[in-house]
Amino acid sequence: MSTLPSRSYRGSYRIPAFEHAIVSDAMHPGVMSCDPDATLPQLARMMVTHHVHCIAVMGLSRSGSGESLAWGLVSDIDVMEAGIRGSGEQTAGSLAREPIIAVEPTMPLREAGELMIDHGASHVLVISPEGQRPVGVLSTLDVAGVLAWGEG
Repeated sequence: MSTLPSRSYRGSYRIPAFEHAIVSDAMHPGVMSCDPDATLPQLARMMVTHHVHCIAVMGLSRSGSGESLAWGLVSDIDVMEAGIRGSGEQTAGSLAREPIIAVEPTMPLREAGELMIDHGASHVLVISPEGQRPVGVLSTLDVAGVLAWGEG
């Protein structure tokens, strides 16, 4: 796995000001993932056990546009909606939102935030530019953290 840019202040009290922050300054490293056939109760258990708000659905791309391993995200809201309004057996593959909105660790945080706003996405996948592999997740709360605590 590739390393993140050295600018990352993750885990310390020093966070750059929002205007100077990049995705790696705010993202959560690592990705919780599942197979497309994971059931709704399995998804819910994973989220609750690991305190995460989204899970990447992994497998070869269904679109046929290259070999992307992650092809959808399931959020906690998707799980809740499926549990309350869903009918029948639901799987991660049927709940996954596509296409994945992906950003790179070195992308300016403002640009990633604009992308999230434009797509109505509360989570985006952070992809390594070298291997096109998921390396983390950026959420709206992560962006809010930089707005709140970034050095001004």
